[in-house]
Amino acid sequence: MKITFYGQNTLAIDVSGKHILVDPFISGNPFSKDKVDVLSLKADYILLTHAHEDHVLDAEAIAKNTGAKIISNYEIAMYYQAKGIDVHPMNHGGSWQFDFGKVKYVNAIHTSSFADGSNGGQPGGFVIEGEHKNIYIAGDTALTMDMKLIPLTTKLDLAILPIGDNFTMGIDDAILASDFVECDKVLGVHYDTFGFIEIDHEVAKRKFYDAEKDLMLLEIGEFLEL
Repeated sequence: MKITFYGQNTLAIDVSGKHILVDPFISGNPFSKDKVDVLSLKADYILLTHAHEDHVLDAEAIAKNTGAKIISNYEIAMYYQAKGIDVHPMNHGGSWQFDFGKVKYVNAIHTSSFADGSNGGQPGGFVIEGEHKNIYIAGDTALTMDMKLIPLTTKLDLAILPIGDNFTMGIDDAILASDFVECDKVLGVHYDTFGFIEIDHEVAKRKFYDAEKDLMLLEIGEFLEL
């Protein structure tokens, strides 16, 4: 499983020969818009955690360019289905076996609405089991006790957590979240893109190190392999 970071919460996941994009927000991101060609990205599936613009801005263009299927909650799925895009609707607690692995849609505490005011349903995160590796994509969320449910059924190899604070949990709560999900290997996302979520990288890494955890902060286009 290869995971590439494209800024904010945007990830490309290559697993079992399939290309998955998570929360594509590139053309509006000052850190990625000049480094990544949106329409050159490969996608068989697009996972959307919620409807905010900094998570869905490029979803429609990429889906129409690649024919990718959008996986999200029911309201988001229906929004894109009405635009002629192939979708797979989910909701909290539900799981589905796709050709790249098993996906479970889990709880997140946040808000969710499209830029045009359309209903984005309830936000969520994803637990993906594929190629004998399991990852948790938290999406935008506060720290929540529901995270403790995840390790009851799935042993994680990586937790992908927001760390920018203000709109989501920050560093200290992300450390607690990694305790809750019982995963000490963390990829930080949702930071630095705009003023409200700028962080001190060295302080963040030191706090995770002091907690005996590994925080990875990738550059645009950098990847890790599980």
